[in-house]
Amino acid sequence: MAAPMEVIVSSDSGSQLWNCAVSELHSGSSLLSYRGGNTACRGLALLGSDYILGAQLGKNFINVWELQRKDQLQQKIVCPGVVTCLTAAPNGLYLAAGIAEAVYLWEVSSGNLLAVLSRHYQDLTCLRFTDDSSHFVSGGKDNLALVWSLASVVQLDLNHTPEPRHVLSRHSLPITDLHCGLMGPQARVATASLDQTVKLWELSSGELLLSVLFDVGIMSVTLDPCEYFLFCGGSDGNIFQVSLCSQSLSRDKAFQSDNDGNQVFKGHRNLVTCLSVSMDGTLLLSGSHDETVRLWDVQSKQSIRCISHKGAVTNAVITPAPANMFLPDSRPAAALPRFSRHLHTSEGEGGESGGVCVRPGLFTQDEDETHLQKAERLYSLMNAVTDKAVFGDGENTKVRVAELEEEVQTLKKINKDLYDFSSQLLTKPT
Repeated sequence: MAAPMEVIVSSDSGSQLWNCAVSELHSGSSLLSYRGGNTACRGLALLGSDYILGAQLGKNFINVWELQRKDQLQQKIVCPGVVTCLTAAPNGLYLAAGIAEAVYLWEVSSGNLLAVLSRHYQDLTCLRFTDDSSHFVSGGKDNLALVWSLASVVQLDLNHTPEPRHVLSRHSLPITDLHCGLMGPQARVATASLDQTVKLWELSSGELLLSVLFDVGIMSVTLDPCEYFLFCGGSDGNIFQVSLCSQSLSRDKAFQSDNDGNQVFKGHRNLVTCLSVSMDGTLLLSGSHDETVRLWDVQSKQSIRCISHKGAVTNAVITPAPANMFLPDSRPAAALPRFSRHLHTSEGEGGESGGVCVRPGLFTQDEDETHLQKAERLYSLMNAVTDKAVFGDGENTKVRVAELEEEVQTLKKINKDLYDFSSQLLTKPT
């Protein structure tokens, strides 16, 4: 299977046959299954192209499988508490988990716990990264969704607690699901809630763009890749399609099925817990507590396939298959380290390897002027050299230019030395 393809990854609470399974999108045939434990709702994640992770239902650990070695659990990541939701950065560098009311963020390469974000007041229900891994959004039972900038969270500044970039606080009951669209920091974020509304936000500003009121609580939400439609899974088993291209669209509206793109998918007999759309926007995947996963044709609203499970479906997603998922001899490019349970460990757990953790941080020094400020000042002076009013004519100008060029060369050497030192740390064999 060398050609790129999309697959269905799903899990249920029964775990009688397997923990999670991979199925072919168009035929529904089973391709892979991973055994051991069962995975909590919103607790399944692909880590890069090497691992699949599942937060154990009601337990304080995360199950880890190599994508190719499906019959054997490779590792368990022990966490400080029960994991209620889990997500991995699309670039594979960071792992985030909701544990009680806090977000725990790990660096995958080292296993270091980078941050514990305790800005929610009740348990978390969902976590999502943006497609460029620059931000992530957390939703909880406290009715809040928080937008976090990854750069501000991981910077090494122990004197300041990271703060969310935006607090989305317009829901009146717990948030059940959220979805981040495309375009990184310019994405739109959809949040679903038991207050019977789905709200659409602009991530960059935190502004509310749209609020849609339904007759039932909404348990899941997603957008198609082009963001023409909003799909909302209800507690009554119905899936509601909201057109975002309607000319009559106002910021606050009540859902009404009509010929303008607002439609209802009928087929599930219990609440719809998860939704996902294929890359071309033609197929919709849904998982429900009625123990089925259904594939729908978006245009006709017809169910074209039903995959039965042995328990309430907890996760179901359409995802591009990693290139090495079906290569039996393939192995992960790097082994997962031991994940720390404590912040900033310098000895004992997390510090046994003696390695050095390099993270982007705030650069501080005792001098009045930093290297960057000095470089900017020198650059402005060099630009001013052509103005004879600054230095005058003749020999003095040449001397000053020579001095400036010598300082620039010194700064370039400092920059190169820093780069070489960082490269040695990052490429040093463990």
